[in-house]
Amino acid sequence: MNKIALITGATSGIGEATSRTLSNLKYNLIITGRREDRLAKIKQELESNYGNSVLTLCFDIQLENETSEALANIPSKWRKIDVLINNAGLASGTEKVYEEAWDKWSQMIDTNIKGLLFLSKEIIKWMVPRKTGHIVNISSIAGINVYEGGSIYCASKHAVNAITKGMRIDLLKHNIRVTSISPGMVDTEFSLVRFGGDETQAQNVYQGVTPLSAIDVAESIEFVVTRPPHVNINDILIMPTQQADAYNTYRK
Repeated sequence: MNKIALITGATSGIGEATSRTLSNLKYNLIITGRREDRLAKIKQELESNYGNSVLTLCFDIQLENETSEALANIPSKWRKIDVLINNAGLASGTEKVYEEAWDKWSQMIDTNIKGLLFLSKEIIKWMVPRKTGHIVNISSIAGINVYEGGSIYCASKHAVNAITKGMRIDLLKHNIRVTSISPGMVDTEFSLVRFGGDETQAQNVYQGVTPLSAIDVAESIEFVVTRPPHVNINDILIMPTQQADAYNTYRK
Protein backbone atom coordinates (compact mmCIF):
# COMPACT_ATOMS: atom_id res chain seq x y z
CA MET A 1 0.00 0.00 0.00
CA ASN A 2 1.36 3.43 -0.95
CA LYS A 3 2.39 5.81 1.81
CA ILE A 4 0.64 9.18 2.04
CA ALA A 5 2.35 12.57 2.20
CA LEU A 6 0.74 15.97 2.70
CA ILE A 7 2.66 18.88 1.14
CA THR A 8 1.68 22.48 1.84
CA GLY A 9 2.50 25.22 -0.64
CA ALA A 10 2.67 22.69 -3.46
CA THR A 11 1.73 24.97 -6.35
CA SER A 12 5.29 26.14 -7.08
CA GLY A 13 8.93 25.97 -6.06
CA ILE A 14 10.06 23.53 -3.39
CA GLY A 15 6.56 22.20 -2.77
CA GLU A 16 5.94 21.44 -6.43
CA ALA A 17 9.38 19.83 -6.84
CA THR A 18 8.80 17.73 -3.72
CA SER A 19 5.46 16.53 -5.09
CA ARG A 20 7.31 15.06 -8.06
CA THR A 21 10.09 13.58 -5.94
CA LEU A 22 7.67 11.82 -3.60
CA SER A 23 5.47 10.71 -6.47
CA ASN A 24 8.53 9.01 -7.91
CA LEU A 25 8.83 7.20 -4.57
CA LYS A 26 5.22 5.99 -5.08
CA TYR A 27 3.64 8.17 -2.41
CA ASN A 28 0.01 9.13 -2.72
CA LEU A 29 -0.19 12.88 -2.14
CA ILE A 30 -2.36 15.51 -0.56
CA ILE A 31 -1.21 18.79 -2.08
CA THR A 32 -2.35 22.19 -0.82
CA GLY A 33 -2.13 25.76 -2.01
CA ARG A 34 -4.09 28.90 -2.83
CA ARG A 35 -4.16 28.52 -6.65
CA GLU A 36 -6.82 25.99 -7.59
CA ASP A 37 -5.86 25.95 -11.28
CA ARG A 38 -2.24 25.12 -10.42
CA LEU A 39 -3.31 22.35 -8.04
CA ALA A 40 -5.51 20.79 -10.73
CA LYS A 41 -2.70 20.96 -13.30
CA ILE A 42 -0.14 19.39 -10.96
CA LYS A 43 -2.59 16.66 -9.94
CA GLN A 44 -3.20 15.75 -13.59
CA GLU A 45 0.53 15.70 -14.34
CA LEU A 46 1.46 13.57 -11.33
CA GLU A 47 -1.29 11.00 -11.77
CA SER A 48 -0.51 10.72 -15.48
CA ASN A 49 3.27 10.48 -15.13
CA TYR A 50 3.62 8.50 -11.90
CA GLY A 51 0.36 6.58 -11.52
CA ASN A 52 -0.20 7.67 -7.93
CA SER A 53 -3.33 9.18 -6.41
CA VAL A 54 -3.44 12.89 -5.64
CA LEU A 55 -5.94 14.80 -3.48
CA THR A 56 -5.98 18.60 -3.80
CA LEU A 57 -6.96 21.05 -1.07
CA CYS A 58 -7.30 24.71 -2.03
CA PHE A 59 -7.09 27.08 0.94
CA ASP A 60 -4.99 29.86 2.47
CA ILE A 61 -2.97 28.44 5.34
CA GLN A 62 -2.83 31.81 7.12
CA LEU A 63 -6.61 31.63 7.60
CA GLU A 64 -7.45 29.21 10.39
CA ASN A 65 -11.09 28.76 9.36
CA GLU A 66 -10.12 27.80 5.79
CA THR A 67 -7.44 25.41 7.05
CA SER A 68 -9.82 23.80 9.52
CA GLU A 69 -12.55 23.34 6.90
CA ALA A 70 -10.12 21.86 4.37
CA LEU A 71 -8.71 19.34 6.84
CA ALA A 72 -12.19 18.39 8.06
CA ASN A 73 -13.09 17.44 4.48
CA ILE A 74 -10.19 15.01 4.04
CA PRO A 75 -11.74 11.53 3.53
CA SER A 76 -10.92 9.00 6.25
CA LYS A 77 -8.85 6.81 3.90
CA TRP A 78 -6.50 9.78 3.33
CA ARG A 79 -5.94 10.51 7.03
CA LYS A 80 -3.24 7.90 7.56
CA ILE A 81 -0.61 10.49 6.69
CA ASP A 82 2.94 9.18 6.88
CA VAL A 83 4.81 12.39 6.00
CA LEU A 84 3.87 16.04 6.49
CA ILE A 85 5.94 18.57 4.56
CA ASN A 86 5.35 22.03 6.04
CA ASN A 87 6.59 24.00 3.06
CA ALA A 88 4.09 26.86 2.78
CA GLY A 89 5.75 30.14 3.72
CA LEU A 90 6.75 33.52 2.39
CA ALA A 91 8.69 36.72 2.88
CA SER A 92 6.93 40.01 2.24
CA GLY A 93 8.94 43.19 1.86
CA THR A 94 12.24 44.35 3.33
CA GLU A 95 10.98 47.03 5.72
CA LYS A 96 12.88 47.77 8.91
CA VAL A 97 11.23 47.40 12.31
CA TYR A 98 10.59 51.14 12.63
CA GLU A 99 8.77 51.37 9.28
CA GLU A 100 5.07 50.87 8.59
CA ALA A 101 4.54 47.33 7.33
CA TRP A 102 2.14 45.71 9.77
CA ASP A 103 0.07 44.04 7.05
CA LYS A 104 3.19 42.37 5.64
CA TRP A 105 4.41 41.35 9.08
CA SER A 106 1.02 39.85 9.93
CA GLN A 107 1.01 37.89 6.68
CA MET A 108 4.42 36.37 7.45
CA ILE A 109 3.55 35.57 11.07
CA ASP A 110 0.15 34.11 10.17
CA THR A 111 1.57 31.98 7.35
CA ASN A 112 5.03 30.95 8.53
CA ILE A 113 4.25 30.40 12.21
CA LYS A 114 0.54 30.20 12.98
CA GLY A 115 -0.38 28.37 9.77
CA LEU A 116 2.35 25.79 10.30
CA LEU A 117 1.34 25.30 13.93
CA PHE A 118 -2.39 24.90 13.35
CA LEU A 119 -2.07 22.49 10.44
CA SER A 120 0.63 20.46 12.21
CA LYS A 121 -1.47 20.14 15.35
CA GLU A 122 -4.35 18.63 13.41
CA ILE A 123 -2.20 16.18 11.43
CA ILE A 124 -0.25 15.14 14.54
CA LYS A 125 -3.56 14.13 16.13
CA TRP A 126 -3.87 11.53 13.35
CA MET A 127 -0.25 10.38 13.67
CA VAL A 128 -0.09 9.90 17.45
CA PRO A 129 -2.57 6.98 17.73
CA ARG A 130 -0.68 5.16 14.94
CA LYS A 131 2.72 5.74 16.63
CA THR A 132 4.30 6.63 13.31
CA GLY A 133 4.90 9.61 11.06
CA HIS A 134 7.47 12.14 9.93
CA ILE A 135 7.18 15.94 9.94
CA VAL A 136 9.55 17.97 7.76
CA ASN A 137 9.51 21.72 8.38
CA ILE A 138 11.04 23.92 5.68
CA SER A 139 12.91 26.71 7.44
CA SER A 140 15.65 28.97 6.02
CA ILE A 141 19.11 30.38 6.56
CA ALA A 142 17.00 33.26 7.91
CA GLY A 143 16.17 30.99 10.83
CA ILE A 144 19.87 30.93 11.71
CA ASN A 145 21.14 34.39 10.70
CA VAL A 146 19.33 37.74 10.99
CA TYR A 147 19.92 40.40 8.35
CA GLU A 148 18.94 44.00 7.68
CA GLY A 149 15.40 44.44 6.43
CA GLY A 150 14.44 40.91 7.33
CA SER A 151 13.80 41.01 11.05
CA ILE A 152 10.20 39.76 10.98
CA TYR A 153 10.80 37.13 8.31
CA CYS A 154 13.92 35.99 10.17
CA ALA A 155 11.96 35.90 13.42
CA SER A 156 9.32 33.71 11.78
CA LYS A 157 11.94 31.23 10.57
CA HIS A 158 13.74 31.25 13.93
CA ALA A 159 10.33 30.30 15.31
CA VAL A 160 10.06 27.43 12.81
CA ASN A 161 13.41 26.07 14.02
CA ALA A 162 12.36 26.39 17.67
CA ILE A 163 9.00 24.75 16.97
CA THR A 164 10.79 21.91 15.19
CA LYS A 165 13.02 21.28 18.21
CA GLY A 166 10.00 21.38 20.49
CA MET A 167 8.09 18.96 18.24
CA ARG A 168 11.04 16.59 18.29
CA ILE A 169 10.92 16.42 22.09
CA ASP A 170 7.12 16.32 22.41
CA LEU A 171 6.75 13.55 19.82
CA LEU A 172 9.70 11.43 20.91
CA LYS A 173 7.57 8.93 22.85
CA HIS A 174 5.13 8.64 19.93
CA ASN A 175 7.81 7.45 17.48
CA ILE A 176 7.19 10.42 15.19
CA ARG A 177 10.26 11.80 13.43
CA VAL A 178 10.80 15.53 13.00
CA THR A 179 13.24 17.34 10.70
CA SER A 180 14.10 20.93 9.87
CA ILE A 181 15.58 21.82 6.47
CA SER A 182 17.09 25.30 6.13
CA PRO A 183 18.04 26.38 2.60
CA GLY A 184 20.01 29.44 1.55
CA MET A 185 19.25 31.13 -1.78
CA VAL A 186 16.76 29.08 -3.82
CA ASP A 187 15.62 30.24 -7.24
CA THR A 188 11.84 30.01 -6.89
CA GLU A 189 8.99 32.54 -6.69
CA PHE A 190 10.28 33.51 -3.22
CA SER A 191 12.00 36.78 -4.20
CA LEU A 192 9.26 37.69 -6.70
CA VAL A 193 6.71 37.47 -3.87
CA ARG A 194 8.99 39.32 -1.46
CA PHE A 195 9.34 42.26 -3.84
CA GLY A 196 5.65 42.42 -4.74
CA GLY A 197 6.06 41.03 -8.25
CA ASP A 198 9.00 43.27 -9.23
CA GLU A 199 10.96 40.95 -11.53
CA THR A 200 14.04 43.19 -11.71
CA GLN A 201 14.47 43.29 -7.94
CA ALA A 202 13.83 39.56 -7.72
CA GLN A 203 16.45 38.75 -10.36
CA ASN A 204 19.03 40.99 -8.65
CA VAL A 205 18.98 38.70 -5.62
CA TYR A 206 20.64 35.96 -7.68
CA GLN A 207 22.93 38.22 -9.73
CA GLY A 208 26.33 36.57 -10.17
CA VAL A 209 25.32 33.51 -8.15
CA THR A 210 24.22 30.00 -9.06
CA PRO A 211 21.51 29.51 -6.42
CA LEU A 212 19.96 26.29 -5.26
CA SER A 213 17.09 24.96 -7.32
CA ALA A 214 13.83 23.68 -5.90
CA ILE A 215 14.86 20.15 -6.84
CA ASP A 216 18.03 20.48 -4.73
CA VAL A 217 15.88 21.01 -1.66
CA ALA A 218 13.39 18.34 -2.73
CA GLU A 219 16.25 15.84 -2.94
CA SER A 220 17.20 16.71 0.63
CA ILE A 221 13.62 16.00 1.66
CA GLU A 222 13.80 12.70 -0.22
CA PHE A 223 16.95 11.81 1.71
CA VAL A 224 15.49 12.43 5.17
CA VAL A 225 12.18 10.62 4.55
CA THR A 226 13.91 7.54 3.13
CA ARG A 227 16.19 6.91 6.12
CA PRO A 228 15.56 3.68 8.06
CA PRO A 229 12.96 3.93 10.84
CA HIS A 230 15.62 4.12 13.57
CA VAL A 231 17.28 7.19 11.96
CA ASN A 232 16.06 10.78 12.42
CA ILE A 233 17.81 13.64 10.63
CA ASN A 234 17.22 16.55 12.99
CA ASP A 235 18.54 19.38 10.82
CA ILE A 236 19.90 20.07 7.36
CA LEU A 237 21.47 23.41 6.36
CA ILE A 238 21.86 23.48 2.57
CA MET A 239 23.53 26.37 0.77
CA PRO A 240 24.70 27.30 -2.73
CA THR A 241 28.46 26.83 -3.08
CA GLN A 242 28.84 30.62 -3.51
CA GLN A 243 26.93 31.44 -0.30
CA ALA A 244 28.47 30.78 3.10
CA ASP A 245 25.67 32.28 5.20
CA ALA A 246 23.16 35.14 5.10
CA TYR A 247 25.98 37.72 5.08
CA ASN A 248 28.70 36.26 2.85
CA THR A 249 28.05 35.58 -0.81
CA TYR A 250 30.64 35.48 -3.59
CA ARG A 251 29.23 36.99 -6.78
CA LYS A 252 31.09 36.48 -10.06
